Amino acid sequence: MTMARPWAGWLTVALFLIFGSQWVGSHTHPAALLGLFAWLFLMIVWVAFGVVHEAETLAEMLGEPLGTLVLTLSIVLIEVALISAAMLSPGGNATLARDTMYAVLMIVLNGVVGLGLLTGGIRHYEQSYNLKGASAYLSVIIPLTIIALMLPNFTTSTPDGSLAPPQALAFSLLTMALYGIFLWLQTGRHRGYFVATDAQPAELQEVARHREVAIDKKKLLLHFGLLVVHILPIIILSKSLAKLLDYGIATTGAPKALGGVVIAMLVFAPEGISALNAARTDRLTRAINLCLGSVASTLGLTVPAVLAVSLYTGQSVLLGVAPSSMVMLIATLVLSGMTFSSSRTTMLDGAVHLSLFAVFVVLIFSP
Repeated sequence: MTMARPWAGWLTVALFLIFGSQWVGSHTHPAALLGLFAWLFLMIVWVAFGVVHEAETLAEMLGEPLGTLVLTLSIVLIEVALISAAMLSPGGNATLARDTMYAVLMIVLNGVVGLGLLTGGIRHYEQSYNLKGASAYLSVIIPLTIIALMLPNFTTSTPDGSLAPPQALAFSLLTMALYGIFLWLQTGRHRGYFVATDAQPAELQEVARHREVAIDKKKLLLHFGLLVVHILPIIILSKSLAKLLDYGIATTGAPKALGGVVIAMLVFAPEGISALNAARTDRLTRAINLCLGSVASTLGLTVPAVLAVSLYTGQSVLLGVAPSSMVMLIATLVLSGMTFSSSRTTMLDGAVHLSLFAVFVVLIFSP
């Protein structure tokens, strides 16, 4: 079953390379376009589960937090490919990057975190996690969110929530530098912040030494290769999916923000399921690493990548969110800071996050 995923993905790539221009045309029946979109969406999600499987295998070989880092970086690569494909399509969507990043924050920090804490609290009453790791994530997420999604609304260089080229360059470098420092700490001197609280420092060092000796380099390279084999068809198919998504939103009159929600759900579905399974089995540190790590990597890597595409192609990118979205972001960041201020969580924490997620869903269709 695992090896069937990349074969199916590459077969879909071949079919769309040969027949895609005929299938995705202006004269294609809407029902057929809907079927093509469903096919691509489900195929990308199915192959993305293969990405998760290979990343999980690498996680066992490399240990935490490197395993989680491989997964989050893989997901971000897929996300950037999907956003860039939509940006560079005819009549590109200038707000898609903003809508996707905003949707990722709402879906992950409120939807997945809320559901994970609620189900984990129902099953285990209270759950513990490594507070230092969550605090480190939030210390990066909060400034990156403000810089990327709120500050552009208040700069005077441009009137529409975009960034002037000097600002885009400066903010990209700042974002990458901050995220780079975080990765250096996460994988180096403060690696212990991102493992379960019951692991002792001496035990962590012993496990790390054991893995360095016992790791099979050939097997490691094999699984890295399989990870690439799973990711590439998703990236190639992203252009066709973006065309179908744009056409569907334009035809049905759906809110433009729905495009960002679809992409966010698409790229985070496998990772979100892994996080929920971890919370359900009382591995809350792993779940928090997946959730907060995906948000940090989305802000730390997607923003510079999208701005780079914008500067290179001249395609406008609007990053500043609407006033109602700013209120939701501030509420989410404040609530996340309160939730992860204690080393133990309950189902009440999850219920409150889910209430904000419900408000987010309502605002998509009635802003």
